[in-house]
Amino acid sequence: MSGQKTAAEGNQPAMPLEPAPTPKGGVLGGVRGYLGGAAGRNIGLFVVLIVIFVIGAVTIGESFLSPANALTIVRFATVTGVVSIGMTFVIILGGIDLSVGSVVGLSSVVATLGFVQAPAQAFWPLIVVVALLVGTLAGVINGLLIAYGNVVAFMTTLAMLIAARGLAEVLSGKRTQILSVRGFTEVIGSSPLGIPMIVWIFAVVAVLGWVLLNRTTFGRRTVAIGGNREAARLAGINVKRHTVYVYALAGLTAGIGAIMFISRTTVGTSTHGILLELDVIAAVVVGGTLLIGGRGSIVGSVLGVLIFSLLINLFTKYNLDPSIQALAKGFIIVGAVLLQQRFGARGTTRSS
Repeated sequence: MSGQKTAAEGNQPAMPLEPAPTPKGGVLGGVRGYLGGAAGRNIGLFVVLIVIFVIGAVTIGESFLSPANALTIVRFATVTGVVSIGMTFVIILGGIDLSVGSVVGLSSVVATLGFVQAPAQAFWPLIVVVALLVGTLAGVINGLLIAYGNVVAFMTTLAMLIAARGLAEVLSGKRTQILSVRGFTEVIGSSPLGIPMIVWIFAVVAVLGWVLLNRTTFGRRTVAIGGNREAARLAGINVKRHTVYVYALAGLTAGIGAIMFISRTTVGTSTHGILLELDVIAAVVVGGTLLIGGRGSIVGSVLGVLIFSLLINLFTKYNLDPSIQALAKGFIIVGAVLLQQRFGARGTTRSS
């Protein structure tokens, strides 16, 4: 009858709850997955940084461990570090920008052009604004030619590398423009809390770059386009417009780099930023950003910059020939690319 239990039902023991399924690979698999991701790569870079530091401390000693030397290492990394933030976005997008060094030189020349004979009370913030505008404009031109002109990024930015350097030489007459505006050097060249302003600028740009890449739609779209451009377009992303934005960002960071160069040297010259693009790309690649796009890390790029800066400081204290230093950097870059190919192939195998 309804509402009555049979004897069998009444005597049936309660079924025990089934345990939750264990993730594939268990705890060990989770650890492997963590170490195989961006966090694991960054930890590896940090370990490399510590190892190099320990080698320097053991072989050189007190002069290497001094706070003044630590500031020298970080100060040397600042310009390359700031420009590498913009380059990280470009390479994640699947592009390349060979022009950033020349754009730094052009921005420094144009920004100081009207202030060569300026009095001390001149409106120095205009130097900052002009440098940022020139850098951003160069990036926009690159982006428009690549996105809407369908010119290969390598050729577009190579042309900008040549043209920007040539324009800087024409505007400056191949002369060094000495900046006599005290307000600029007093502010940008200051050291709040004992730390140079350019180091603070590097830190702020790095934090903003991390937030932009990891916590905004802009960053997610950049990764999506670099991973699969056609899929990103079908998903509703305006790929061409976003490409212009990313190259404009790279130009903006080059403009910031120009400001930092001017503050360090108090001059604007077309020779600022020569071969800077090579150091920037090397640092970004060593930092784990894939040259084919779709993966990258701001933290990794910053660590890559610091690793190179620490190595150069170490080589200088060893009195190594610059040619040997360049050879060592070349081996490091090749090793980083080989590791990228290995881990990239492993990631493809897992996803298939």
